[in-house]
Amino acid sequence: MYIAASRTSDLATGENRKPALKRVSANVVALGMVSLVTDVSSEMVTAVLPLYLVLGLGLNPLQFGLLDGLYAGATALVRVLGGHLADRWRRLKAVAGFGYGLSAVCKLGLVAAGSSVAAIGVVLAADRTGKGVRTAPRDALISLSSEPDALGRSFGVHRALDTVGAFLGPLVAMAVLALSLGSYTSVFFTSFCVAAIAVLLLALFVRDHPGGVDRAAVSLRTAVGLLKQSDFRRVTLWAALLGLVTVGDSFVYLALQRRWEIAATFFPLLPLGTAGVYLVLAVPLGKLADRIGRWPVFLGGHVALCLALVLLCGPAALVFAVVALGLHGVFYAATDGVLMAAAGPLIPRDLRATGMAVVQTGQAVARMLSSVLFGLAWTLWDLTPAVLVAAGCLAVVALAAAFVKPVRP
Repeated sequence: MYIAASRTSDLATGENRKPALKRVSANVVALGMVSLVTDVSSEMVTAVLPLYLVLGLGLNPLQFGLLDGLYAGATALVRVLGGHLADRWRRLKAVAGFGYGLSAVCKLGLVAAGSSVAAIGVVLAADRTGKGVRTAPRDALISLSSEPDALGRSFGVHRALDTVGAFLGPLVAMAVLALSLGSYTSVFFTSFCVAAIAVLLLALFVRDHPGGVDRAAVSLRTAVGLLKQSDFRRVTLWAALLGLVTVGDSFVYLALQRRWEIAATFFPLLPLGTAGVYLVLAVPLGKLADRIGRWPVFLGGHVALCLALVLLCGPAALVFAVVALGLHGVFYAATDGVLMAAAGPLIPRDLRATGMAVVQTGQAVARMLSSVLFGLAWTLWDLTPAVLVAAGCLAVVALAAAFVKPVRP
C-alpha cells in the first residue's frame, strides 16, 4: 500500500523533510488485519456488555463505573511488564501473541461466569490484562516497521483497519442475538471463535523485529529512566491528565440511550456511529499529524470530545445524538494512533515497547479513576450535571495543555 507523503513535521524535532513516496509496510497491514478480526470479537462483547450489566443484572451507575474502571485499569498493571519483557527478550510478536490468546480464552470465561457480577469482573480483568500485555509490543512493531516521518500514517492505517472490526463487531453481535433469541452466551462463544482466528493470523502473517540488542541494557531501571527525558515525561504526564478527564465510551453510549430513550434492541448500534467516523478519518488525521505536528491534532481530538459531551446535554433532537457520535469518532481518530506516533520518536529503539507501555499505563490508570469518578458523579448528581462537570474539566485541561505546550517544537 503506497501513500503519497507531503512535508511533515516531527513532534520531537520539528524538522521538515522533502516530499517522497512513502510505503506503509506489509507488516503494518498484517497487524491491522489481526486487530480488525480481534476488534470484531471484542466489540461484540463491548456492544452488549453495558446493557447486559445495567439493564440485565441491574447495576447502578456507580457499580457499573467501578466495573468499567476495573475493565480499563486492569491493563495498567501489566502494560509496562509486557513491554519490558518484549524488549528484553526481543520477542515482540510472541508477547503480543500471548496477550491476544489470553483475551480470546477470556471470552469463554464470560460464558462460564453466567450472571455472577464478581466472576464477570474477574474475567474482564483477565481480558484487559491480555490487552495490556499485547498493546505495547504491537505498537512497537508498527513503529519499528515504519519510516520515522510516516508514523502518523502507519498508525492511521492500522487504526483504520482496527476500526473496521469495531464497526463490524456490533453488527455481528446483533445478528447473533437475533438468531439465538437474545442469548448473550451465544454472543460470548461466537466472540471466542473470532478471537481465535485473529491469533492464527498473527502467527502466520506478522513478522517479528528481533534486532541485535544487548539484553543487559534493557532493564526496569532504564525503563524508569525514560521519564528523566523531559519531552517524553511531559507527553506521558499530559496524556495521563487528559485521560483523567475523559469520559469512557460505555458511559457515552449509556448517556445517549437514556437521554434519547433508545430501545435496547438498537443499543449495540451506537458504537457504529463512533466507528464509522473513526474509520473515515483515521488515515487523514494521521497524515495531518505528520504534516502539522502530532500534539495539536491530539489536543484537537479532546476538543471534539468536549463538544460531544456538551451535545449530550442539549435538546433531545436526533441530530444532536448523531453529531455527538460523530464527534466521539473524531476524538478517537485524532488521539488513539496519533499519541503513539508522537511518543515513538522520543523513545530509543531498544526500549520502544517499554516506553510506549509507560505512556499507555499512565492513560489506563487515569481512565480507571475517571470511570469511577464519573460513575459516582452520575449516581450523586444525575446524568446532566455529571456530564457538564466532565466537559468543563476536560476543556480546562485541554486548554492548559495547549498553552503549556508539553512538547517543544
